[in-house]
Formats: sequence, C-alpha cells, structure tokens
Amino acid sequence: MDLRYTPDEIAFRDELRKFFRSEIPLAIRRKVSEGRALNREDYVTSQRILHAKGLAVPNWPIQWGGQDWSPVQRYIYIEELQAAAVPQPLGFNVNMVGPVIATFGSEAHKQRFLPPTANLDIWWAQGFSEPGAGSDLASLKTTAKRDGDHFIVNGQKTWTTLGQYADWIFCLVRTDATVKKQAGISFILIDMKTPGITLRPIITIDGGHEVNEVFFDEVRVPAENLVGELNKGWDYAKFLLSNERIGIARIGMTKERLARVKRLAQETPAGEGMVWDDPDFRRRLAWSEIELKALEITQMRVVAAQGSRAADKPDPSSSILKIKGSEIQQQATQLLVDVAGPYAMPRPDREEEGMNLPSVGPEWADAAAPLFFNYRKVSIYGGSNEIQRNIIAKAFLGL
Repeated sequence: MDLRYTPDEIAFRDELRKFFRSEIPLAIRRKVSEGRALNREDYVTSQRILHAKGLAVPNWPIQWGGQDWSPVQRYIYIEELQAAAVPQPLGFNVNMVGPVIATFGSEAHKQRFLPPTANLDIWWAQGFSEPGAGSDLASLKTTAKRDGDHFIVNGQKTWTTLGQYADWIFCLVRTDATVKKQAGISFILIDMKTPGITLRPIITIDGGHEVNEVFFDEVRVPAENLVGELNKGWDYAKFLLSNERIGIARIGMTKERLARVKRLAQETPAGEGMVWDDPDFRRRLAWSEIELKALEITQMRVVAAQGSRAADKPDPSSSILKIKGSEIQQQATQLLVDVAGPYAMPRPDREEEGMNLPSVGPEWADAAAPLFFNYRKVSIYGGSNEIQRNIIAKAFLGL
C-alpha cells in the first residue's frame, strides 16, 4: 500500500494550507491554538469564510454545497484545517443534522434547513444524551406524543454542548413505548424558542460553560418537523454517529499542539535551564510524537481502504483511531501543563475584572490547566473508549 500523496494531492494540500492560514483571522486561530474558548461570533465568522470558499460542508451532497472529493482529499482537508488551528465547521450542523436531513429529510426539510445550516445562520444543538441514557442511548425517556398536527414533547436532555448558542435542537424522542427500545425512537427538529423549553448551564471542572441541561415541558412541535419515518430515529442516529466520528482522532490538531509544546519548552525557564533540558520531559514528548506518527499511518491506511468499503458501513477501525487519538490528545495537554508548571494555576489577576495585581508568568500558561481538565472529555464523547473497545472486541476478535 503506497501512502504517499500524488502530485495532485500535494497541490490540493498546499492550496488548502495557504487559504486556511491567510483567510481565517489570526485572532481566532490563536484562540484555537492556545485552547481558549471560542465565542459564537468566532465560530460564525470562520464557518462563513469557509462556506464562501466551498469548504464548510464538503461531506454533503454536491447540490447542497458538498465537494466531490476522494477519501484522501477529505482526509487532507481535515488534517490541514486542524493543523492550521482553524475552528472546525460546527459539527452539530456539518457532520450530524445536515447529513441526516440531506439523506432522510423531505424535500421541504432540505430546502428550509440545509442552506442556513451550512452557513451557520441556524446553530444546531444535539439532544441525545439524558441523565439515564448516555452510553446506553436507546434507554432515553424523553417522549413525543402525537396531538393532531403536533407532537407534545416532555423530558430532559443533558450534556448539550454549546446549547446556549443554539437556535434549533435535533432530538431523539420516544414515540412508541410498547416495542423494543431501539424500535420506538424518532428524530425530530425543535425550535429552541418554543414555549416550554428551559436551558440551564452545567459549569464543568475547567470553570467553563460549554454544556447544558435542556428541559422540555409540554413543548408543542409541529408534526412536519419529524425527520424521515416515525420510529426510525435509531437508524438515523447510527448514521449520524458514524459521521460524528469523522476526524475524531484529531491528528492535525495534536501535531500543532505538540509542536507548540516543544517550542514553549525551549523558551520556558525551569531551575537553572529550560524545561527542554529535562531528559524525562523530552522522552515523554518523543513518545507522544512516535505514537502520533503511528496513529497517522493507521488513519491513512483506513482512508486508503475506504474506496472498497460500502458507504453505509462505518469502518470499525475508526474505534482504534478514536481510542488512540483521544489518549494522545490528553497526553499533549499534560505536557503543556508540565511546561507551564506553577504558572498553570488559576490566578485572580487574569480571571476577574478590575484586579490590579501584577501578572505572574506567561500569558499562554493561563489556558494550560483548564485545557487539561477539559480534555478529560475526549475519551468519553463520540462513544466512550470503553464502548470502542467493545466494538473492537466484537468486530476484530469475534468476542
């Protein structure tokens, strides 16, 4: 198997690399590189620039803004996007609800939702997880009962990422409690301004407001907002989750982060020298780089084999990419904390308005510890690593 890029693929890569670094505002890319939280305007600005160039929804059908790219081109796109510290187009729009609507939605759904979804004129949230239905998603209890031309939705969703910015939410709801749990679920679109919806923030261990709880109390949703067929939502959810895992290994992003760790280690004093002078630190950094290179080659093999695989059957090798990718991402955040040392501790002079204490340590160190804590999530979302090991055991080992 020849994993080298062709001359055309190299030209494609170089064109993307130039565009990402010249057209996406540096202030936004710096936030991504440093692991700082983006606001709504950062996401919207970046995605609209990408969309104007035809680079926001390349995985969609061509008639809705997609690109007729090969698997290798799609891989190059994701890696270059991440390596340039460009915010990835909002996953809830681009990799989740957009492909579901394009594949299973009515023509009216496509016309109404796909253009504003691609341009981030509509910000979507994902309403899947519930307090008692995370990894066992099929156990969800949020109900939608038909009442004339509407569904009446009651229940709760949790871990709703960036739901505070959302205009709409796509939800899995139980529409038939008399059948096997996977068979009684439907996929429905809900306007977040609908009466009866309450959103409450969940403040995470890094001190950030990234996730939320969403409560539905007698929420009336037009029946026309049902996507596809009644009680077929589990099939659409499996399709969505296979799209969610696109680029989940985040190899390009981790390359950029490890390169930054190496540069900062050479610039940051520690004792009588620099952090870089510590042989144990260099050993751990080198090991992360070796693992990342092995992961990159594994991913390229998966990409090269995609052409011979049915489009509706996700490659179980993606579970390997998910596990190792998340582990190496966490290693990179640990190394960054090690470089920052005591300066990674939260400091009131940077956290509170009006403080007049002198700044202590480099400004970049502020984000090191929050990023480390926040990245505990990457081995959980997109299917926890424990679930991914079960998939590997079944698909590869026959257990």
